[in-house]
Amino acid sequence: MLVLLGFILIFHIATAALLFIATIDNAWWINDISSTDIWQTCYNNGSTCSNEIIIGYGECIKAIQATMCLSVIFCCISFVVFVVQLFRLQKGQRFYIAGTLQLLSSLCVMIAASIYTDREQSFHKNYHKGQYGYAFILAWIAFAFTFISGVMYIVLRKRK
Repeated sequence: MLVLLGFILIFHIATAALLFIATIDNAWWINDISSTDIWQTCYNNGSTCSNEIIIGYGECIKAIQATMCLSVIFCCISFVVFVVQLFRLQKGQRFYIAGTLQLLSSLCVMIAASIYTDREQSFHKNYHKGQYGYAFILAWIAFAFTFISGVMYIVLRKRK
């Protein structure tokens, strides 16, 4: 049981790290001259950064920013709740609160990445051709990880 608990804690910390990287790092869309994230666009390998292009995205980018921030918050709260439940929960009960928060985090990441995927053509239509960056891919991987850990928490029972 101790090995399983260690795996769950490491998995949750790795998931939180993926969410932080996907939210903060400047690589949701990359091309030859710039890289763009949900906060700003940097030109020539980060030497000059501007948020003018991001402001032009309209309300969609605000929804993406908000849901990614919510996903990070839900994931961190879920970790704290899991640790608290680990010591306070009676034997045989499930980690419903931590699982629900983790599933909410998963939902928020899915919403943000889906909006970005849907609106990508309108976001980048006036700029050079490019491709999705690794932070965007990490957001989708974080979605899968948060979903798996949320289900894992709900299925998991406290044992001695």
